[in-house]
Amino acid sequence: MLSNPILTLSSQQRLSTLSSSLLASYHISNLLEKMTSSDKDFRFMATNDLMSELQKDSIKLDDDSERKVVKMILKLLEDKNGEVQNLAVKCLGPLVSKVKEYQVETIVDTLCTNMLSDKEQLRDISSIGLKTVIGELPPASSGSALAASVCKKITGRLTSAIAKQEDVSVQLEALDIMADMLCGLLVNFHPSILSCLLPQLTSPRLAVRKRTIIALGHLVMSCGNLVFVDLIEHLLSELSRNESMSTTRTYIQCIAAISRQAGHRIGEYLEKIIPLVVKFCSVDDDELREYCIQAFESFVRRCPKEVYPHVPTVISICLKYLTYDPNYNYDDEDEDENAMDADGVDEDYQGSDDEYSDDDDMSWKVRRAAAKCLDAVVSTRHEMLPEFYRTVSPALIARFKEREENVKADVFHAYLSLLKQTRPAQSWLCDPDAMEQGETPLTMLQSQVSMIVKALHKQMKEKSVKTRQCCFNMLTELVNVLPGALTQHIPVLIPGIIFSLNDKSSSSNLKIDALSCLYVILCNHQPKVFHPHVQAIVPPVVACVGDPFYKITSEALLVTQQLVKVIRPLDQTDVFDASPYISDLFACTIKRLKAADIDQEVKERAISCMGQIICNLGDSLGADLPGTLHIFLERLKNEITRLTTVKALTLIAGSQLKINLRPILGEAVPILASFLRKNQRALKLSTLAALDILVKNYSDSVTPAMIDAVLAELPPLINESDMHVSQMAISFLTTLARVHPDSLSKISGSILAELIALVRSPLLQGGALSAMLEFFQALVATGTASLGYMDLLRMLTKVGHHVDLSGQPELKTVILDAFSSASEEVKSAASYALGSISVGNLPEYLPFVLQEISGQPKRQYLLLHSLKEIISSASVAGLKPYVENVWALLLKHCECTEEGTRNVVAECLGKLTLIDPETLLPRLKGYLLSGDFLKTLEDPDLNVRRVALVTFNSAAHNKPSLIRDLLDTVLPHLYNETKVRKDLIREVEMGPFKHTVDDGLDIRKAAFECMYTLLDSCLDRLDIFEFLNHVEDGLKDHYDIKMLTFLMLARLSSLCPSAVLQRLDRLVEPLRATCTTKVKANSVKQEFEKQDELKRSAMRAVVALLTIPEAEKSPLMSEFQSQISSNPELAAIFDSIQRDSSSANMESMDTT
Repeated sequence: MLSNPILTLSSQQRLSTLSSSLLASYHISNLLEKMTSSDKDFRFMATNDLMSELQKDSIKLDDDSERKVVKMILKLLEDKNGEVQNLAVKCLGPLVSKVKEYQVETIVDTLCTNMLSDKEQLRDISSIGLKTVIGELPPASSGSALAASVCKKITGRLTSAIAKQEDVSVQLEALDIMADMLCGLLVNFHPSILSCLLPQLTSPRLAVRKRTIIALGHLVMSCGNLVFVDLIEHLLSELSRNESMSTTRTYIQCIAAISRQAGHRIGEYLEKIIPLVVKFCSVDDDELREYCIQAFESFVRRCPKEVYPHVPTVISICLKYLTYDPNYNYDDEDEDENAMDADGVDEDYQGSDDEYSDDDDMSWKVRRAAAKCLDAVVSTRHEMLPEFYRTVSPALIARFKEREENVKADVFHAYLSLLKQTRPAQSWLCDPDAMEQGETPLTMLQSQVSMIVKALHKQMKEKSVKTRQCCFNMLTELVNVLPGALTQHIPVLIPGIIFSLNDKSSSSNLKIDALSCLYVILCNHQPKVFHPHVQAIVPPVVACVGDPFYKITSEALLVTQQLVKVIRPLDQTDVFDASPYISDLFACTIKRLKAADIDQEVKERAISCMGQIICNLGDSLGADLPGTLHIFLERLKNEITRLTTVKALTLIAGSQLKINLRPILGEAVPILASFLRKNQRALKLSTLAALDILVKNYSDSVTPAMIDAVLAELPPLINESDMHVSQMAISFLTTLARVHPDSLSKISGSILAELIALVRSPLLQGGALSAMLEFFQALVATGTASLGYMDLLRMLTKVGHHVDLSGQPELKTVILDAFSSASEEVKSAASYALGSISVGNLPEYLPFVLQEISGQPKRQYLLLHSLKEIISSASVAGLKPYVENVWALLLKHCECTEEGTRNVVAECLGKLTLIDPETLLPRLKGYLLSGDFLKTLEDPDLNVRRVALVTFNSAAHNKPSLIRDLLDTVLPHLYNETKVRKDLIREVEMGPFKHTVDDGLDIRKAAFECMYTLLDSCLDRLDIFEFLNHVEDGLKDHYDIKMLTFLMLARLSSLCPSAVLQRLDRLVEPLRATCTTKVKANSVKQEFEKQDELKRSAMRAVVALLTIPEAEKSPLMSEFQSQISSNPELAAIFDSIQRDSSSANMESMDTT
């Protein structure tokens, strides 16, 4: 009985499918009929409807319908009406994926034939059609037979069209389509394409040559090695012959294009190419020189390793041609200022005579190419920074006077790149212990600041908007790299900035850049520097706050906020009379604060700015203050502005001026308390900070009811899922304990339960742990009766540091008994407790601990941990008398068989040495057999080498200046330890199973950890390509090593994108292998989890690689991308990582 409905259902489904396909077929035949109408509107509408049908996934065409549709679309390509033709071309895209292969071949055949037609319009529409078809074909790498056969057909027809050279327009279209095909599809007919393209490089038409170069650029990305060698050999032999200047220019352009598209392949030929290009630079032909220098730029960017020996030559050529201006005489710069002003007029006049310079003088193109090439050199060779500041920097500064605007912009850009390269190195340049002698890039830049300012200050009043923008960008970057650098030059620069703010002809972007520059300068210099100029700065800034364009208003409010700090710096006693400016600054800001219909960014900046005004000038606002605070109360109730308002209130509450917030506290605190339950992390953090400062500074006005409202919201915030929020909540409780101890009686319930749970969490460390310690100390100090003895005992460990507990004789016994507990956690807590208690009374407890270490071998490990806590936490003066005894005891245990014990001894020795380094460090060094740390990296014992690497890693992380000059010696040993050694791999039998053990894994891990640290601290001292070789090996290593190298790869993508790009194809393969590895079905759960984690990490590396411009152009990478998108599991991981990275960026913007 049950079978009938099922049968009926399936037959119904078949009938419904059949009827829908019949319906579609009928509908389409109807449309085809309308397409033959004499009315162009009918044809247009019918074609449009057909396109809609073809775009539906559900459409299925039978053979007859396919044939009719293809025939009709091809016919409509020749329609008299242009709009119908255009629609017909658009139909080809969806049609290709809906019809069978032979129909696609028919389409391609017809289009190729039409390409050679006499009718220009048909030729044009057919070439667009071919490009559309090519765009829809699946890549040949996907194994599609259709793509291969279509490409074969197109290639044959196109090569013959290109070779004929009868009609240039046909040739150009054919070359265009060829380039599209080579770019989108991995074609396999490269030799015939190459033999067809090469003769076109000598075509009499430059447009043909240009398109041929584009096609060859796409060809080298995917062609085989033999074809590539043929092409390069041909170009080299033709360049050597140098038959005509015209073809030589083309060949140089072609080499540059190949280098841009396939730098990783052309690198090995640079030794032959560069001498030829250098030779052609000296030929008196501006166009050829431009192309030669452009070729150098592409070599520098795309073949960084191979071009390295030639970089000095490239720099000297660029510096020579940067000043190449044969038709213009720059006046001597050493003339007096009046003469300079007069020159300025001449220069303006010369600059307006651009028609002459553009038409007849091509030297500006050579100068521009030289500036761009220097930009490339500076951006890619960070290890040469000192050399750049000696040679390139003065040359670029001298060219800020360049008369051609486009060239000047590129000169500025090159100098900006130099400044940006100087920024990442600041961490080690500012290391107070840096041992490097001589000049560093920062000190060299410092010495050139006056030259830069002298070159810029005249440019800041130029007519050209672009030039002035470049000046502002330059000053902004300079101050970011060297805060305080312009202290001596403020009087010269401020008039230039004000000029752009007041200038009626200034564009919006120029004003924004000028304000942004002023903001950065105000932030990075001492307030007193600006005091003489406040009178000039305030009026134009106030005018910009009132500007109708919201972006200018927003930037001006930011400047106003900083200006308030300048005219009344609360942390300095300098007397500057701010009163003349207060009313103007307040009036322009309050107007924006009150407006409800303005841009969100302006609203937020107005709130922040007014917060700063009240914080620094609140005592001068008088009757305006209460009304303004009530506006803040309104903004606090608005979801859009509440976060910014909370931050502004925090600022006001912390002001030294003790601003009277009492009128709004009664209403504000309950609102703030309600924010603690909102699902917005940044709001919770800011609210906790605000409540903390309010309770601290307004304790007399905070009522018990207000405190209760806040306490009610705290329990959910104290947990290990978000340690930062927990830390802020605990800090608030600490403030409460100190200011309102009576309120603590109410925390003994759920809040205390959460606190105790958090104490037990293994994640409690760092800032959260410190906050917890402070809270318990404050809590103990209040003597709150409602907290029982058991709770206090749990807190005992943290109290001993500051309180002498020797009056409790039973303590030693209780703690030593805990050493025998079955729980590892209890043992660990007991050893920490003993150490902490000892710090409170060293004479009583330290001898006891030392005696126990000698007399209790079974408890040695735990007791040594107690000793480590004593050495870490006790004062130097208190420990000094015991140093020799402790040292002697530790040395006795250096040879202990237990590695764990040896490690603790080593930590104790290190910490003890810091107490008296002058005496103990030479002693410690003497115990190294060689007396030389570097020799330990070559020690025959594997463990010694591993610990030496751990030590080296610590130095690289904490004191990079110690090891920077040793890297040339150390790196070969370090890299050597990253290799898998077969002699350290052994098989162990475990019952019926054989298990492989790799004894070299730990030392490899230590070596890769060192490499990761060096990326942050010593990047400029590394040969990135050598470094990448070992990263590449690590990608194929053990799970732990892979995880590290994935992290390195993500880091390298942002630090050295050009080097990574050159190695991309070799890096993609191991990533793909990791992502596509399947775990055996009968594996344990951990194996699946490990593989999932590996996939996620590998995918993070892939996402990072894709942030490199042009990474997607790599055929292997684009193939891997399509593989990811076609695999649902990988696509889901990829999407979630991309989302995470974008939300992390948003989060960091929120919390700043």
